[in-house]
Amino acid sequence: MSEFHPPSKASIAGHPIHPMLVPFPIVCFTGALATDIAYWRTADIMWSNFSAWLLTIGLLMGGLAALAGLVDFLGSRSVRAQGPAWPHMIGNALVLGLSLLNALIHSRDAWTSVVPTGLILSAMVVALMLVTGWLGWSMVYRYRVGVLP
Repeated sequence: MSEFHPPSKASIAGHPIHPMLVPFPIVCFTGALATDIAYWRTADIMWSNFSAWLLTIGLLMGGLAALAGLVDFLGSRSVRAQGPAWPHMIGNALVLGLSLLNALIHSRDAWTSVVPTGLILSAMVVALMLVTGWLGWSMVYRYRVGVLP
């Protein structure tokens, strides 16, 4: 493969694993924000429980996506050389770190588990995912990382 098409080291039948796993934590962390907002507006404990579950599943799937991403990142100098690679990796590490902190906050009782800290953390994670998602998009569509020529 050419320098303009850095290969994915973590792939199945030529398909990169990282982009296959990334939608799961994105949906879970965005869903956690939505359920945090629902809890804030209704004070129904069900929404807080949903948030806790979404954060847990998002962290598990995000950990798997991070492992696949790290294999690609550490396994190829040409991937690390791309401009968005480092901010994408650091931003996603921040997403997982903030989400872990958020999961710990959500383990508290009732109102204080969501309002205001959990809600703020969920919003920060979603905002950060918008940035890292854009960087990941540019890695694939602009720099052709993991794209077969």
